[in-house]
Amino acid sequence: MGCVRAGKGPVLVLVHGFLSGYSYWHKQIESLSSHFEVIAMDLPGYGGETKQTGLDNIFDFASDILEKLDKLGVKNFHLLGHSMGGMIAQEIALQTPDRVNRLVLYGTGPMGDLPGRFEPLQTSMAKVRKDGTEEAKNYTVESWFAKGAKDPDFSSGMLLAKEVSLQTFINALNAMASWSAVDRLGKIQSPTLVVWGDQDRSYIWSQPYSLWQEIQESNLAVLPGCSHNAHLENDRLFNQIVFDYLSQDSPR
Repeated sequence: MGCVRAGKGPVLVLVHGFLSGYSYWHKQIESLSSHFEVIAMDLPGYGGETKQTGLDNIFDFASDILEKLDKLGVKNFHLLGHSMGGMIAQEIALQTPDRVNRLVLYGTGPMGDLPGRFEPLQTSMAKVRKDGTEEAKNYTVESWFAKGAKDPDFSSGMLLAKEVSLQTFINALNAMASWSAVDRLGKIQSPTLVVWGDQDRSYIWSQPYSLWQEIQESNLAVLPGCSHNAHLENDRLFNQIVFDYLSQDSPR
């Protein structure tokens, strides 16, 4: 299992998104492991798990993470999910509300078909079926940074993306397109922080706004000048916001 477990304290589980892996969290692992026991793992088909084919269902991704946490002996935890990982995090919080202490939903939303994305998911699927994934991976990862390919973290992001197979790529888009939590957000019981970069082209404002409005106990943090990868673009601010939120006394 591609996984890192670092630090001591309350457990914080990090769930990465599409075309990435647990190493995408390297700036968070380094900083937040001073205060938490940070667990980050590769989803099937990503990072160090690319020999597997990625799953095609958000529910199955959630079950996979919960099974791995059970094997690690982890019962209760804070949970931070990014992008597709934020959808998985919502599903985990809905399936096992007694296990998730505080929830951070970052660069994500409750609508899996990604309205307002830089291009529709079906368009991306048609392109990769016809032409392969190389070009699609490049413009997708580039769109995640406000500075595009000029961002210093673009190259490492592309290295992760390049290892993702065609079928895993397509499965992830199908997983997102077939998933929604729009009618279930009111059932999320965990205190929740919604984090969004104000230049995010993958999850437009209506997505984090819906999370903030519909989850009963939620807060919102907007990072200025950041796109979809705000945790890399302004890691110091991102990490401080997450630390401050998770360090609050839980009302539960």
